[in-house]
Amino acid sequence: MKIALLGYGKMGKAIEALLSEYGHTCVGKFNSENPATVEKLSQADVAIEFSTPEQCSKNIALCFEANVPVVVGTTAWYGQYDEVISKMKSDSAILSATNFSIGVQITFHINKELARVMSKFPEYTASIEEIHHTAKLDKPSGTAITLAEGILENTPNLSSWKLDEVNEQEKGRKGKIGEDMLTISALRLPDVPGTHTVRYTSEIDTIELKHEAHNRKGFAAGAIRAAEFLYGKSGVYTMKDVLNL
Repeated sequence: MKIALLGYGKMGKAIEALLSEYGHTCVGKFNSENPATVEKLSQADVAIEFSTPEQCSKNIALCFEANVPVVVGTTAWYGQYDEVISKMKSDSAILSATNFSIGVQITFHINKELARVMSKFPEYTASIEEIHHTAKLDKPSGTAITLAEGILENTPNLSSWKLDEVNEQEKGRKGKIGEDMLTISALRLPDVPGTHTVRYTSEIDTIELKHEAHNRKGFAAGAIRAAEFLYGKSGVYTMKDVLNL
């Protein structure tokens, strides 16, 4: 396939480095210095979008106009999701995810199953901790929010999540923010690809579900796999469809 990269930061470069392994080519690398156009995008079979929350919806609209399926990995734009989807054409295709790592997608699946079980044991308090590199500005991460949503969907006594920012000295701090609130702690440290931990803590013990990324290759490989899935399709998809979870 011919792939266009919308956004050429760390993730864009990681995806480009893997394309040849999967038998694909890059036909465009677009950023603020080289903005995408409908004409340029029309040369691609699929676009992969990892830009900024501010640019994301504009890039998706360009893909719809160019009739190019788009895989979206940018986070912190989901407040515009319904509006963006409403502008799809009948032959448009989009697949979005807060995290394309296969391991993370499996973790999302297990997280929901674990939440269903743990909801029967109110003596355990659920919490989430996420760690990312210092260049990641959105807090909490999209991955942490997806984990939180999976817990909230399956835990009747929790109503919403709340960000509880901590620093390195406070790492691992336990604390409640309202009996019906799920706490998400966000840390930003140098040169870490990302770690997400779901904890259930009681007076007696602690249960943890943890995913730790070793590098960005897993995210890049998952995005390419998503692009392969989306090629030739129309409609709205997620990584659940790709992995048949």
